Amino acid sequence: MNSPGKKPKTLVRVRILGEEYSLRTDASAQHTKEVAEHVDATIRSAMAAGSIVESHRAAVLAALQITDELFTERAAAESIASDLRGLAAEIMPLLPPAERAAEELA
Repeated sequence: MNSPGKKPKTLVRVRILGEEYSLRTDASAQHTKEVAEHVDATIRSAMAAGSIVESHRAAVLAALQITDELFTERAAAESIASDLRGLAAEIMPLLPPAERAAEELA
């Protein structure tokens, strides 16, 4: 039984390297399938790029590549957020006093 206000998990079937997986997720089926397709493509790319034939080794390399992508995007997002905070600090003195007070409370 689901808690009030809590979205029920969806069962999504995906295929990675020809194997079917049933995933219970809060995400949409479309999103889950896109994620699985990305994982499948990254593993296949790792297998095609070298002499790796064992799927578990290719999966580890794919996990490293996907994690690198995640960390790179997080760093870029933090850099943008930092730039925006800097711009906001520069703009704050230019705001009329009433708006400045409202922004400082927010």
